[in-house]
Parts: sequence; structure tokens; C-alpha cells
Amino acid sequence: MTIQTLVSAVKQDTDKLPQKMGLQTDAVIINQTDRYDHRETEWEKHRIDVYDCAERGVGRSRNTALLRADADIVLFADEDIVYDSGYADKILGCFRKYKDADLLLFNLEVNENRRTYWIEKVTRVHRFNCGRYPTFCAAARLSKLRAAGVSFSLLFGGGAPYSNGEDSLFFTDCLRKGLKIYALPVKIGKEEERESTWFHGYDEKFFRDRGVLFWFLYRKAAIVWALRFVITKRKVMCQEIKPAQAFRLLMAGIRKGRQLCRG
Repeated sequence: MTIQTLVSAVKQDTDKLPQKMGLQTDAVIINQTDRYDHRETEWEKHRIDVYDCAERGVGRSRNTALLRADADIVLFADEDIVYDSGYADKILGCFRKYKDADLLLFNLEVNENRRTYWIEKVTRVHRFNCGRYPTFCAAARLSKLRAAGVSFSLLFGGGAPYSNGEDSLFFTDCLRKGLKIYALPVKIGKEEERESTWFHGYDEKFFRDRGVLFWFLYRKAAIVWALRFVITKRKVMCQEIKPAQAFRLLMAGIRKGRQLCRG
């Protein structure tokens, strides 16, 4: 099997990025800049295809990388990931072991205040637990993604109209199309701490955007998930905006999501 790392970056020095990230595979780097360009370089005997693109949005960036990928296995990455030595062999070995897996999720060390998951045992990922995983922990069989026709939403994530959620939507879409996803207790790298491109506190936009996401994820059950979200997260997220107001904002987002789906 062959493997490529698909890197979503913003205004990076792409000559230095492969070394900074510790890339040990061929790679496709989509660099969001103010121009359009393409060049092919080499790093440690690996082919690095660099595309400068003037469009914005992490979903658009990942889709662009997927269109240009040509390996058996693709690993999604962001510019702030630093990989462990031997990560490529670990990933390929896991795909050989889990032959029925279409996507595999791996551990990466993340700053405690950003951590949403840590895999301690082999877990089958399903619709109601996939929301905790970031895209940058995922590797996939490219042929399976293309056969299923899955892609990343252009509505959600950094640089898109709604703050975040492209990860959850992507995994949900994969599961709806019948792809099998496993989470493995295998560490492949770490995320370097940086300022978030989308999170600016638990403000009104945060709750409205989350409501839109809930509609796309859960449809008629979105209201139940909104109520659950407020109840379980109120001590952390409802300091400035009180729970009742947060719920009203979530409901406004759900109504907006319903409108968007109706066209």
C-alpha cells in the first residue's frame, strides 16, 4: 500500500513545512494564500505537491487535497501537526491488520484545553460518538471515500460561514454511506499549540452556529441534542451567556439549519 499526507495550511512557508511537520510520506499541501500556483518538490525522497489557492475554508482545502491525492491511504493533516518517527509504517500496519476498516482514527497529543478525545482501546465509531474526533486524526482508504462520494462541507469550519463541525459532518456522512470506522489506541504525533482560527469564546455566534450544526447532524432530534448540550456543558460554556439564552440561540441556529436544508 502507498500513503499520502494531505495537509491543510494557511499562509505557510511550504519549503519549510515538510521538515517542521516531520513528514515521512508523499504529501499534498493545500496552502491558502492570495494566489494560485502549483509546484512539485521533494523532501527526504518523498514527492510533495504544493498548491497555493486563493479560496478560504478548511472544507474546501481538504476537498482540493482529496481531488489531487493518488495513494491507497490518505492521512488528513493540519499545518500544526508534528508526526512521530515511523508514523507511516504504523498507519499502514494498522490498515493491514484491520482489513475491513475504511477509516482509522489515531491518537495525537493535544493541549489539555483543546482535547476532545483520547483513544484507550479499539473502538467501533458510530454516529453518536463520532463528534469527538478531529479530522487530523483520521486516515482513510482513498478508493472507499471516492466510491462512497463523501466530501467535506463548505458551510462549516475555519474560513466557512459557520464556525466548526466539518469533522463531525464528514464522519457522519461516511457512516451514512456504510463506511466502517475504527478508533485505535495508537499514537502518531502531536498538535502544536496555536491560536484558534475560529473560536472566540462562548458568544452568541458560537451557540447559533452549533444549532445549525445540530440540525445538519441530527435533523428532528436536534432539539433534544441542543437541550442535552446546554445541560451537560453549562458549567463551562454558560458563564457569559446563561443556559436559557444559550438554548434560545441554539434553537435559532436549528431553525436556520432547517431553512438551509430546504434551500
